Parts: sequence; C-alpha cells; structure tokens
Amino acid sequence: MKPLAVIGNVNVDLIMGPAAPWPQPGTEIIVDHNELRVGGAAGNTALAWMALDTPFTIAANIGDDQFGRWLQGEFGARGAAWPARPEGTTISVGITHPDGERTFFTTKGHLPHFNLADTQTMLETSTLNGGYALLCGSFLTDALTRDYDALFDWLDAQGASAALDTGWPLDGWTEANCAATRAWLGRCRLALMNEIETTTLTGAADPIEAARALKAIMPEGAIVVVKRGPEGAIAIDADGALHIASAPKVEVIDTIGAGDVFNAGFLDALARDKSLTACLEAGVTIASRAVSTFPRRYDIIQQGDAA
Repeated sequence: MKPLAVIGNVNVDLIMGPAAPWPQPGTEIIVDHNELRVGGAAGNTALAWMALDTPFTIAANIGDDQFGRWLQGEFGARGAAWPARPEGTTISVGITHPDGERTFFTTKGHLPHFNLADTQTMLETSTLNGGYALLCGSFLTDALTRDYDALFDWLDAQGASAALDTGWPLDGWTEANCAATRAWLGRCRLALMNEIETTTLTGAADPIEAARALKAIMPEGAIVVVKRGPEGAIAIDADGALHIASAPKVEVIDTIGAGDVFNAGFLDALARDKSLTACLEAGVTIASRAVSTFPRRYDIIQQGDAA
C-alpha cells in the first residue's frame, strides 16, 4: 500500500459524561462513565490506524511530565522519537451530552511548540514518496502552522501528497482563519473537512456546491471530502464527479474524534487504491463503530449489529 503519515496534535483526553443539564457553579454531579485515553486529531487517527494494522508514521511532541510519558508509551516505538517540551502535556477534559455532542476544556500545554524541525527529524527516514501526509490540529500547533509553506515544500520534495483537516479554530471561523485555511488548501491534494467547515469556508449553503467551491481553489486533480456525521460523507473526485456514502444507524455514545477516525478509515482505503466510494464507506463505517461503542472499538459493523 501507499505510505501514510500523520503530523499534528497528540494530547491526553479525559472523557466524562453524559451531563445534562449543565450544572450550576459550585455544585457537583455524578456521571455514568469516564475514560482516560489518547486524544488530539493526530492521536485519534493514529489509534485507529493501529487498530486496523495500517502501516504508518507519526510526527508529534509531548510535554515533559507523566502524561507525556504515558502518551509516548501508548505508541511504543512510533513515539520513541517524540521531543518532550518543558511545558506540561496538553490535556482536554471532554464532557459528553445525551445527544452525543461534547464540550471541551483544554490547556495549551506542549502543542503550540511542535515545529517544522521536529517534524522533519521524525519523518526524515520515512519513505513518503507516492503516499499521503495528513496535517491536523492546525490551530493548536502554532509553531508548525507558521511554517506550513515550508512544510508543504518539504512534503512536495518527498513526493508526498498533503491532506488537510484543520480542526475547529479556538476563536472560531474568523475571516483571518478562513483565509489561512483557503491558502493551505491551495497546496493540498486532499481536503478532509466537515460540513460546517466546508460551507463556512465557501459561503455556499449546499455541501455539494461547497465541496466543488473548495476543489476550485485546490491544485488540479485534488479530492475534496465532506464529513456529514449521521448523514455519511460525500466527495468530489479528481475529475469532478460526486461520490456519496451513507452512514449506518447507530446509538451514539460520544462523538469525540469521530472525524479523525473517519480520516483513518478513508486514508487506509485510499492508500490501498480502493475506489473513492469504497474509501468513503470505510471512513463512515469505522467512525460509526467508534462513536457507538464504550470502550471504543474500531472493528467493522456487521449487518444487523448496531452496537
């Protein structure tokens, strides 16, 4: 299969919930479950690839504390070269709600200090030619994001196609954030955005029209994927044709990292030269499994098995 790499944010997630209604200040509530797990867009993608036995490389960093060492240990040899920053490891506390949505409280921690030199050092011995490098957590990895132009140049020199999933900006989709993302997409061969992000970036209300508008600002032959949650996913291929995949009906437990898990399933199939529709189906299937299981699972949903 073609080489795969992921570059971006790995942090600690503490997931608790469900919580409803939101508690009053100074009070305490009991929730049904909690889980301490690897988080961050790059971490979620990598975990899913590990579950799928997908060969891949990862470039990330950690904080110099017990949480950082724990994260590193979860990835074994893949995490051995991650540089440890003197800051504490970034931690996200995710509060889930009965409808499957969530609220995050996140510390800055180590993520803003992840940089281009770190990335090149960790991936310099990898064979990326002909493969895909997923960039994620763009609005959290400040130092690396400032050097995205140089990173795109470096990936081009390695023969790798850049795929982008920025994640949600901390200050929202301001015009500055939209402009930056559109500029980054101009260097990418693959966009992996959700529906709200796609329509916001283009101003088109219809996700198909929005996907076509994104493709128009990307290099020739680029692919645009729009993740639509329970509605599945759509894609515009290199020739401009539309592909659609529906999602299986499941009982949602939590949606944290669903888009990242989709990315893992989609890219795994794409690296195996499967059809674009099959890639979409792989993404929605594994993401649906992940959001409907606790502890989280990534195996394929069988016919008639909703959980």
